[in-house]
Amino acid sequence: MGRGAGGRLAGFGPGGGITGASPRHYWGISKHRWGTSGTSRGHLWGLPGASLAGWGDTLLFPGTSVRAAALLDLPRVVALNEDAAPGTRVAEVAVSCGNASSSPNVTLRSTEPNHPFNPVAISADPVAATMFRAEVTLRAGAELDARRMNQYTLTLRAACPGEDEVEAQLFVRVTAGQVLHCDVPFASAEGDVVRVLVDVAPRTPLYAVLPQLIGGLTFRLRNHDTPLTLTRRGLVLAPASGFDSSKDTQTFRLEIEVMDRHGHNCSGAVRVEVLPSRRPHVTFLEPELAVTVPEGTGPLEVVTQVHASGDNVHYAIVAPVAPTLFTIDEVTGEIRSTRRLEVAHAQLLIRAYDVQHPADHATATLNVTVQRSDRRAPTCVPALSVSQVPETVSPGSTLVTLRCRDPAGMVGGLRYTLEGPPASRSRFRMEGPRLQVNTTLDYDSEAVAAVGFQFTATVVVTAGGQPPRSTCVPVLVTLTPVNEFTPVCPNAATFTVPETAAFGSIVGRVVGTDRDYPPDSLEYSLEGGPSPAQPFSIDTHTGEIRVVGTLDSQRQQSYGLTVRLTDTRNDLDPAKRRRRLCDVTVRLQAVPDQAPVCTPEVRELRITAGSGSRQPVTRLACQGSPDGAALAYTIAGGNEDGRFSLDGNTLFYLPDGPAEPRTFVLLVEAWGGPGAPRHSTMVALVVHVTTRSTPVPASTTTQHMTLRQQPLVVTLTEAAWRPPAWFVAVLTITGALLLAALGCVARSLLCSNRDPDKLLLGKSSWDMVEQRGGEEERGHPNASCPFDGHAQDPCTGRDYLFNSVTGVRRWV
Repeated sequence: MGRGAGGRLAGFGPGGGITGASPRHYWGISKHRWGTSGTSRGHLWGLPGASLAGWGDTLLFPGTSVRAAALLDLPRVVALNEDAAPGTRVAEVAVSCGNASSSPNVTLRSTEPNHPFNPVAISADPVAATMFRAEVTLRAGAELDARRMNQYTLTLRAACPGEDEVEAQLFVRVTAGQVLHCDVPFASAEGDVVRVLVDVAPRTPLYAVLPQLIGGLTFRLRNHDTPLTLTRRGLVLAPASGFDSSKDTQTFRLEIEVMDRHGHNCSGAVRVEVLPSRRPHVTFLEPELAVTVPEGTGPLEVVTQVHASGDNVHYAIVAPVAPTLFTIDEVTGEIRSTRRLEVAHAQLLIRAYDVQHPADHATATLNVTVQRSDRRAPTCVPALSVSQVPETVSPGSTLVTLRCRDPAGMVGGLRYTLEGPPASRSRFRMEGPRLQVNTTLDYDSEAVAAVGFQFTATVVVTAGGQPPRSTCVPVLVTLTPVNEFTPVCPNAATFTVPETAAFGSIVGRVVGTDRDYPPDSLEYSLEGGPSPAQPFSIDTHTGEIRVVGTLDSQRQQSYGLTVRLTDTRNDLDPAKRRRRLCDVTVRLQAVPDQAPVCTPEVRELRITAGSGSRQPVTRLACQGSPDGAALAYTIAGGNEDGRFSLDGNTLFYLPDGPAEPRTFVLLVEAWGGPGAPRHSTMVALVVHVTTRSTPVPASTTTQHMTLRQQPLVVTLTEAAWRPPAWFVAVLTITGALLLAALGCVARSLLCSNRDPDKLLLGKSSWDMVEQRGGEEERGHPNASCPFDGHAQDPCTGRDYLFNSVTGVRRWV
C-alpha cells in the first residue's frame, strides 16, 4: 500500500468492517443503490453480500486525510461462472479523490499474461463530484474454462492527480457452468472449417463436434442438403460413395445442434471444403508399344511388361475381350503367353486403373509380333583366351581381341560383358571386343598370391533378338613376376665376438629385406670369401656369420666385412637378379691369456665349528686381467662330505651335526674369461676345524706357513686339434676317390666270374617263373619229371634249349 498525503484504499477485517482507520477520519461515504434489483446491496470488489459494518454499502477511496491499514491477510474473492458472456461486469468499486476537477487513474494487472479482462473503465458519479466508479469486465471473445484455469489474480492500482498511488488485489474464482456450451469456432457464426481431399476414402471421419465426448449428449443435423453423415457420437463422416472427383471444388455446410439430458443445448456449424486430389493420375508413359518375340516361345513365358504411373495401379486387358494368346498380371503388368506361339500378329488394348478409384484410369495399345528367328548363338575366335602378362603391364593395355560373328545377322551388333569373381572384374574390363587391363596389377601382394597369381573370368557375347542369344568365352590371365625392387641392408650391422671363439661359432646374423614376392627371398655371400685376413664365412640362406679361422685381438681388433645380398625367384627370367652390398663390422673381445695370480697360493686356517647354517672361512685374493674382469672359482679337490662351498671368492664351512676336530686340504681353482683355452691357478687351503671344547691357541690370527713337502702345483692343459679348412676339403675328396676306386674293383671282379662260352644276359621274369615251377615240382613228388631245359616244337619238330639263367632260347 502506498502511504503519504494521498488517500489509501481501505481494507476489511474478517468480520467485514473497515480496519486501519477511525470513523472520524472518513467522509464522502454514502449509500448508493448500484444493485440491479434496486435494493441496497454492498458491492465489494464484485463480491455480493459483503457489508461495511455500520459504514454503508459502498467501498470508497477517501481523501488525503484518510489513513488506511494494510490488507495483505484479508480475503477478496469474486466468483465468476465460466458461462459468463463477453462484457459481463466482474467487479465495481468507488474511488474518491480530494480534487473534483480531475478523475483518478486506475490500472489492472494480472499474474496470467493472457487474462480475459478488459482495462478498468472509469466513470463519474452523478451525485458526488469527488466520487468515481471503476468497473472490471470480460473482454470480447473471452473463454473461461474452470477445468483449465479456475482462478485469476488481479492487482488494481489507483492514483489521483497530486496524490499517492494505492493498490489492492482481486481474486477471480471461475466456477463450472451449468449451461451446455459449444467450443469456438464451432459455435461462431461462420462455423468451423475442415478441408479434405476429394479422394478421401468413403465414410472417413472428417470432424468431431466435441473433442472430448460427454455422456448423454444428442447431436442433430438441422440441414439435410448434404451427402455427409453425422453419427450419434458427433462425428462427421465422408459420403458412403466418396466425393465426386469430376468437380474441382466442393463446399458443404452442416448446422448441428447439441443437447444434453437436462435439456440444455448449443449449436454450431461446420463447413467442409473438398479440395482437388494431390495424388498423381494413372498415366501410361508410352501409350503405344510394339514388341517382337520369336516363334516357339513357350507357355507362361514373359513377353513384355507395361508400366503406368499412379497409386495402387492395376492392369487389365480390355480388348480382345477374351484373349487367347496372352494374359496379364494385374499387379505387375507382366504379359505372358498362354501357349506356344507361332508366327502371328496380335493387338492388345491394356487398361491401367487405380484400384481405390476405378474412375481414374488410362489405356495403352500393345502390338505383339511373333516372327521366325534363328536361335544360333554367336561364334567367337578365339573360343578360349589364355594369356600371360607381367605385373608391370600398364592399365589400358589390350590382352586379347575377340572376333565374333552373329550367324543370324541381326542388326544392332553384339554386346560384350565381363563376368566372374570380383577380383577379376575389378582388374579387367571390356572395351567392345577388346579385353583390357583396368588397373595396376601387383604381383607382390597377398591378395594376388591368394588366387595363385591367376585370374579367371568369362566374356559373355550377346546378340539381339528375343530371346537374346549369347556365347561365353572363358578367359585365364596368369600374372608373372618382375624383379622391381633392390634388396635393403639391415641397420647397424655390428657384432661382437670373443677372440677365443671356437671354429664354427656364430658371430651374428645379417637380415636383409626385399619387397618382391616371395618377400625376403635372398642369398647371402661374403665378398672375398674366407681367408686368414677374413676368418669368417656366411650361410647362403640364413645369413649367419660364423668363425672359420683364428682370432687375435692384439693383432686386429675389428673386421670390416662386405656382404652381398642377391634376390632370388623374383622374376620370370632367373638371370634378372638384383644385388646390394652391405657393410658389416665384427669386433673382437679381448680375453686374458694368462692365469690369475692369487696371494698367497697356500694358506693354513683354523676355525671353530659353530651351530649356524654356514660360517665364512676366508676370502681369496686373486687378480686376473688388467681390466678387472670377474674371475670364476670352484673347489677342485679335498671337499670331503661337501663341508665347504664357494660364493664368489668367499669360502664357507657348512656344519653338519656334532663336529670333531679335523683337518681339510682344499684345492680351489680360479680362472678368468669364458673362452678357451682356460688359464687357471690352484690355491691350496689347509683348514683345521676344532670344536669349542678343544683347547686352541690364544691367538686367532691367521698363520701363514710353508709346508715341509714340496709346493703342490697343478697344471691343467686342454689340448684340442683344430684342422684348417683346406685339410677338411682334401680329406673329403680323398675319401670320395677311394670309394670310387673300390666300386670299380668290385665291378671288375664280378665281370671276370661270368662264363664267356654261354650267352648270359641276366635273370629275367621268365627265369623266375621257371625257378618257382622247379620249386613246386620239388614240393610234389608225384610229378612226372622235372624240366631239363630241352623242348621240341610239335609243329616243326625243331629242338629248343632254354637257359635257366638268362631265359633265352636257342634252337639246335
